[in-house]
Amino acid sequence: MTESVSAMTCRTSQLARIFTPLFLTLLLLATVAKAETIETAAREAFIFDMNTGAVLLEKNADDLMAPASMSKLMTIYMVFERLKEGSLKLEDTLPVSEKAWKKGGSKMFVEVDTRVSVSDLLRGIIVQSGNDACIVVAEGLGGSEEAFAEAMTSRARELGMAKSTFHNATGWPDPDHRMTARELGILAKHLIQDFSKYYTIFAEKEFTFSDIKQGNRNPLLYKDNGTDGLKTGHTEESGYGLVASAERDGRRIILVLHGLDNASERSRESERLMEWAFREYNNYALFKAGDVVDNARVWLGDKDTVPLTVEEELTVTMNRQARKSMTAKVVYNEPVPAPIIKGTPVAQLVISAPEMETVTVPLVATEDIAQPGLFKRLTSAIDYLVFGPSVN
Repeated sequence: MTESVSAMTCRTSQLARIFTPLFLTLLLLATVAKAETIETAAREAFIFDMNTGAVLLEKNADDLMAPASMSKLMTIYMVFERLKEGSLKLEDTLPVSEKAWKKGGSKMFVEVDTRVSVSDLLRGIIVQSGNDACIVVAEGLGGSEEAFAEAMTSRARELGMAKSTFHNATGWPDPDHRMTARELGILAKHLIQDFSKYYTIFAEKEFTFSDIKQGNRNPLLYKDNGTDGLKTGHTEESGYGLVASAERDGRRIILVLHGLDNASERSRESERLMEWAFREYNNYALFKAGDVVDNARVWLGDKDTVPLTVEEELTVTMNRQARKSMTAKVVYNEPVPAPIIKGTPVAQLVISAPEMETVTVPLVATEDIAQPGLFKRLTSAIDYLVFGPSVN
């Protein structure tokens, strides 16, 4: 048998006829090249398309860093999870300790020996970045801030955040309280994906508690660019950082920046990079499950060919200019020997474009192909050896 490469361009081939919008994704594929054409003043950065997982920009994305108040996202995750499972309700109240009341930095201004609703505490953390609110939550749900921080670290490991370690619920400076830009992106994705009912709080621009009105610190919320979350951070050690997400036309980008010099630079740089991500890249739906991608020739089967398809709907993210040169080819050893069982991987679909990581997707048989009787197998083999493969 010989290797067969069926190469087809998106503009002129049989494959082009089925490259139609599907608006669904194969989430396991990170199918775009790392962007080498743009720089950022951020010390660490990570930008990706949430729909496909495609990484658009990364800079020191796996370096441990002091996340400051951006680590409050993990505190929020722990609360959202309790709300979703039903062990906590928004109208439940939690007691304010002296420790929470005295905590410095950004504050919600809770009063000692009072009780505050979970609904207000969430807004105190998300909108006002209140350290006092974080401690109220930590003590109320974990017994102590230290125990709650241990639970945060444990849950982070379960979410695939292998490097993140939490020593408090606030992001207060601690040499062992560390995260990475990539893992902040993972956490943001979980908050958006797992808790759509509560995620909308992140878009609220102001919150008043104890007659004190404070505005949301996320600068992108005040731009008309689809941003609907998530969280800023700043300490002297960490510099200025932001985890943000925006959605346009069903496509969602998550951005993580860290180590910027001031709030103005954070605002400018985050807006610039968010616009770049939407402008320069797009998602292209290629196939849905069940689409026939190609027909593979069969050796000694009761049919001469077997249709091939992808098992999952497939979308790739790529540079808009590179899309014009995208190619797809089907690669397999020809002919495929019978018997063939439906669902068996038979070939590979290879998608490539300039500056894009090559994507390889298995193609499976859409039907069973049995072996014919001995006489048919003999005559078919003779025909193949004498005349070569038939042309369909």
